[in-house]
Amino acid sequence: MIWCVEDEASIRDIEVYSLQSTGFEARGFEDGTSFWEALQTEQPDLVVLDVMLPGVDGIELLRRMKASAKFCDIPVVMATAKGAEYDKIQGLDLGADYYITKPFGVMELVSCIKAVLRRCAPKQTERLLKTGGLTVNLDARTVTADGERVILTYKEFEMLRLFLSRPGIAFTRDQLMEEVWGMDYVGETRTVDMHIRTLRQKLGTYGELIETVRNVGYRMEAKE
Repeated sequence: MIWCVEDEASIRDIEVYSLQSTGFEARGFEDGTSFWEALQTEQPDLVVLDVMLPGVDGIELLRRMKASAKFCDIPVVMATAKGAEYDKIQGLDLGADYYITKPFGVMELVSCIKAVLRRCAPKQTERLLKTGGLTVNLDARTVTADGERVILTYKEFEMLRLFLSRPGIAFTRDQLMEEVWGMDYVGETRTVDMHIRTLRQKLGTYGELIETVRNVGYRMEAKE
């Protein structure tokens, strides 16, 4: 949802129509007061904010937003009059993400909004398990040891993932069979020992972290 705060009805209607016709949801506000009141109960994905507004102007609204922990992350595009360089500088200093100078074309506005949304989109954090120089990327399903790629089978990867997600916990062979192979797997627990052996070999020096727990099974200690 894009909110357009613009006191001139003709400009506001064009902004809202242009955004809606290009696939965005859009809503217009004729002044800063109605915008600020709506912001208390709903948050847009981006605000197009005119500087010259009746009552509370755009600069003051921007200042309020960036001072609020609740609203500070909402991207703001400032719409400024041609030649109002001071307003541009002040807006950018206060945290505006972009400014666009009036008069502007509707496609220029749409392109600007798309660019700001891409830039401000939250970056996905990779899910990683680490111990020392050993890293397991759960999303990419890759393993590296001191920066070198380690190729594991599906079952080897799942065992390593289990060990690293619960370091220091001793797993019985039956538990490993249940967690990695599935509860309905029918086979000898010797299969676990074979996979542990190949996993240790592939991990090189990090394979030594996988300890045999006598009469129990295996555990993996975290490396400083």
